[in-house]
Amino acid sequence: MYKNELDNAIKSGKISNSFVFFGESSFLIDMYTKMLSNIDDASTLNFYHDEYHFASAKAHLSQASLFGDRNILIIKSEKKVPKKDLDILIELCEKNADNIFIYDYYGSDHKTYNNKKTFGKFSTMCVRFFNPKDYEAQNIVLQVAKEKQVNIDKYSVSQLLNIHNGDVALACNEMDKLRVYDREITSKDIENLVFGLAEISIDTFIKTVLGKKEFEKELVNLLEHGEDEIRIITAITSYITQLYMFNIYIRVNGAPNALEILGYPAPKFVVDEKAAMSLKFKPATYYKLSELLLESELKMKSSSVEKCAILLSTLIRVQKLL
Repeated sequence: MYKNELDNAIKSGKISNSFVFFGESSFLIDMYTKMLSNIDDASTLNFYHDEYHFASAKAHLSQASLFGDRNILIIKSEKKVPKKDLDILIELCEKNADNIFIYDYYGSDHKTYNNKKTFGKFSTMCVRFFNPKDYEAQNIVLQVAKEKQVNIDKYSVSQLLNIHNGDVALACNEMDKLRVYDREITSKDIENLVFGLAEISIDTFIKTVLGKKEFEKELVNLLEHGEDEIRIITAITSYITQLYMFNIYIRVNGAPNALEILGYPAPKFVVDEKAAMSLKFKPATYYKLSELLLESELKMKSSSVEKCAILLSTLIRVQKLL
């Protein structure tokens, strides 16, 4: 099933009470999870990453609802939950219409859930979310703007998305800043209020590289705005080291703790993002990445070779290691 089919089911009221969400767009997975679980007075149990515990999940859906409230179970993970566990949890929803179960799979192996036979005997809706196309992204941002009472037209939204390289999440986050202006937001406002903040950040660039996406335009943007090649390399090294710390901590303790890993509390969405990304790579890969980055930094500082050429070569090799 795809997004448009889910949208039609929601509009017609012909919707299941168990869902498996997966695909390329984490933003849409999160958006629809929030939409379908936003029920007043519901008893909601969330599991993030390695927090998942089958006995607790089963008990939550098995217990009688207090005061007629609904029981909602949400599992967010890059690891696949065992099929036998999912069958039991889904069956509990089949037996009790007041239950809601949403499994958000953020991993890259989509074959299992893309098969209609996987949960054929249940009414479960398995939905694959692709990254929004331009017009879809624009409509999503316009809808968020409407909800936050931001007066902005589609042309300004298009400009906002362009500044953020099509990243819907970043564009939607801007609505919280723009809502303080009690007037129509114009393209001139976007240029003045957003552009300075929307230049490609090194963190955004690093995520693009580690996501094995095309990075050339973002690299040019960074360099044109004054970033130094050595600083970019050291920033990537630091980011990789931080991910490795998350990886080790989660493997030992089961769940991330920003205060213990980073030494300071961080927003939940940042912790969740780094935790998910950290588990994508094996310890051996972290070692190879660190070795490559440190060697490249040394070359930049001691070689007469053009630093930009070394940087570009290094980034290509980084993606090959992933």
